[in-house]
Amino acid sequence: MNEPEVTEHLDTPDQAEVPEQASRLRGLLGRHAVDTRPLAIAPYRRLLIGQGTSFIGSMLTQVAVPVQVYAITRSSLYVGFVGLAGLLPIVIFGLYGGAIADAVDRRRLYLWSSLGGWLVTCALLAQTLLGVGSVALILCLVVVQSGMFATASSARGAIIPRIVDLDLVASANTLNFTVSNVGQVIGPLIAGVLVGLSHGFAYAYGIDALLFTAALYSALRLPDIPPDGNTQRPDMHAIFDGLRFIATRPVLVMSFLVDIAAMVLAMPRSLFPAVADLRFGGNVGPLYAAIAIGAVLAGLSSGWINRVRRQGRMLVFAIVGWGAAVALSGLARQLWLVVALLALAGAFDLVSAVYRQTILQTYAPDEMRGRMQGVFTAVVAGGPRLGDVRAGATAAVSSPEFSWVIGGIVCMIVVASAGFLVRPFWRYDAREAEQQLTG
Repeated sequence: MNEPEVTEHLDTPDQAEVPEQASRLRGLLGRHAVDTRPLAIAPYRRLLIGQGTSFIGSMLTQVAVPVQVYAITRSSLYVGFVGLAGLLPIVIFGLYGGAIADAVDRRRLYLWSSLGGWLVTCALLAQTLLGVGSVALILCLVVVQSGMFATASSARGAIIPRIVDLDLVASANTLNFTVSNVGQVIGPLIAGVLVGLSHGFAYAYGIDALLFTAALYSALRLPDIPPDGNTQRPDMHAIFDGLRFIATRPVLVMSFLVDIAAMVLAMPRSLFPAVADLRFGGNVGPLYAAIAIGAVLAGLSSGWINRVRRQGRMLVFAIVGWGAAVALSGLARQLWLVVALLALAGAFDLVSAVYRQTILQTYAPDEMRGRMQGVFTAVVAGGPRLGDVRAGATAAVSSPEFSWVIGGIVCMIVVASAGFLVRPFWRYDAREAEQQLTG
């Protein structure tokens, strides 16, 4: 007699639960994935594409210049001088360019300053092809390029709140920093290959000049953005008014000071050529790309950033995390671990950069935004250059490892202490600030 067939009943999910689970997953991704709503705005979309494309090229130059200087001098101190050469023009043209951006059409200012930067890149290509081998000439070109960059950045930062709604500014800034960091990943990796080739420096500068045309095109396609509201002549009085505006607002003062601390104390960039030479057989590309890799990953999972109200508090946490990750990376001996820890630092840096920029753009009225972006540019671009000098000089009297690690530790202590003690910054509420700005 045949045995009755036994059917094993497996637990399977209710068919009705599948769409619900998929909906929950989409909701989770929607809450944490990068907010792409600003891309629906055509002028912003063109600006982002132009910036992102040209940034890949500019990173080729930013890697090629210090590596070329190191190849000529074999000195980390001279590599630090590259940062110092760019510092003064960034401060001067950041401040003055911001005052100009509050008084003239911001599109035209962005276009002409971008064109100036492109011409300097062509000059860097020419000196390499001619085999000049002059560190002094390279530093002079860095001075001019830094001035053009500072002016263009001041104009571009003041443009964004005019072409997107205030409630999308944080999302737009996140996209900007994420795309820029994609360039900081791709650019150094390509540059790391190029600089090892015969005529590699010329290839790097040539590709930069070619890709820079994207920024020029995006500037041409922007709408006219004339001054909105009261304007001042772009003179010293206007600059001092902007500085006075910042000085009387602890939230703005702290947003700049914590960034200065992060970049001056804990930026190990000028140590990369020496450390790569000593530990990793000259493989410098991954070191230059690592911070940006982490920033890109953080940007792609940044949907939560726009929902945080206590932005000052989060900014402090992010910079303390940056310092800790930098210090640990200086102790690591394996290249993959150094890259992983620098990537973690880059993730913290992306968060801090978005909040610093957003606080500035939403805290100040439009007639002050150019000057605020000028100061922002001077601090954000000038801080790492001071950090290059600090790291190079400390390494010259101690060692690259000590300079790398101690900077991260001191950064943590300074930022944690200052952030907690300045209570208006610690309690800063982004929603309340936006309501005050819109009336």
